[in-house]
Amino acid sequence: MTEQKAKQRPEFRNINFFSDLPTYRLPLAGIVSILHRVSGLLMALLLPFIIWMFDKSISSEISFDSFTSVFAGPFGWFAKLVCLALIWAYLHHFCAGVRHLIMDVNHHAVNKQTGKSTAAAVLFISVALTVVLGAKLFGLY
Repeated sequence: MTEQKAKQRPEFRNINFFSDLPTYRLPLAGIVSILHRVSGLLMALLLPFIIWMFDKSISSEISFDSFTSVFAGPFGWFAKLVCLALIWAYLHHFCAGVRHLIMDVNHHAVNKQTGKSTAAAVLFISVALTVVLGAKLFGLY
């Protein structure tokens, strides 16, 4: 009768912020989850800017002209970058939210491989749509 060595159980310990965190490799699903929170925070912080843009764009023709002049002025590139950040935040938050809803409805989709592939899909779709809308925002087409 052969003796089998007992498998050693993994040792769990607290993560040291300075030594362990820089070398820790977060899985893709974790990165998407953090970006989902960041995009929600970004949209919440820029809500006054969103409301200002909406108000200026629909109030009157004069206010719409003043709104569009912000994007054509000397700091128009900065306003466009802020809008691009909002576009990314909305698209990423939407795509990641749909991913979470699908995983809530279909519990068979909650596994490591599906989580990785859906996280990659969320990143690809949100970045691709942001590039397309950013090209339109910056006048490339």
